[in-house]
Amino acid sequence: MKENSIIYNTILLPKLVSLRAPKGRSNLAFKIASFASLPRNDTCWKILLLSLACSMIILAPFATTSAEELSGQEIVKRADDLLRGNTSQGTYKMTVTTPNWTRTLELTAYSEKRNKTFIRILSPAKEAGITTLRIDNNMWNYLPKVERTIKIPPSMMLQPWMGGDFTNDDLVKESSVVYDYTHKIIAEKDFDSQTSYEIELLPKPNAAVTWGKIIYWVRKSDFVPLKEEFYDEHGKIIKILEYTRIQKISDRTIPAIWTMKSVTKEGCFTVIEIKNAVYNQPVDENVFSLANLKS
Repeated sequence: MKENSIIYNTILLPKLVSLRAPKGRSNLAFKIASFASLPRNDTCWKILLLSLACSMIILAPFATTSAEELSGQEIVKRADDLLRGNTSQGTYKMTVTTPNWTRTLELTAYSEKRNKTFIRILSPAKEAGITTLRIDNNMWNYLPKVERTIKIPPSMMLQPWMGGDFTNDDLVKESSVVYDYTHKIIAEKDFDSQTSYEIELLPKPNAAVTWGKIIYWVRKSDFVPLKEEFYDEHGKIIKILEYTRIQKISDRTIPAIWTMKSVTKEGCFTVIEIKNAVYNQPVDENVFSLANLKS
């Protein structure tokens, strides 16, 4: 037994400590697999396996965190997926505030992955029935008062949706924060007493995007988005999107209130509140159709 302990302490243990896994693999799992190929001595193996079992118990809570080094794009994708789901459907309240007036809209919205969005205004009566549909890179608005369907050209994606601070692009997400930008983690620091990633998004050379830069804050513990800052091509900040009232909605924890504040127009901001929403449930394909714009 003493001889076996010497073997373990002088040969096996130093090897176990010095082994380092290739990038992307867990050190602990790599060490176990590596020692599986060593010549077996029953007593030594019992000692080794007991040691490894203890190591696994001690290190288990930290294994995922230490092994997983996420890129900026992966962090942004997780935050974006959290807000979207594979599908979503729900009702929302949008309040537009300017120095001169305030108005509130109730609306229903459906989405499927990143390429389909359907939004219909339910109230007030003056705007009820106005509908927006986006399929891939195509977008239409239906205006019930004149019974017209209007296709929205790319040049109008920066126009305010229903007079608020969210643009057509913000609402239907024609451009993608995941695929149309490069991503760089600037820092990991406290944001409103929450440890967060601060990520800089710069447009890819040929991407048809609206912004010259976006700064994105994402909560580190669960990838909940906290804030976005939008800059033009000259580096001037234009508006800020803040995510608040984080709570459980359907199968996920997400912000229930999204506030878009204009930096260039004093006293102008728009608040979208999730009234109720369901994620990852089937949505009838007929929802995303030109015929449904008028129904």
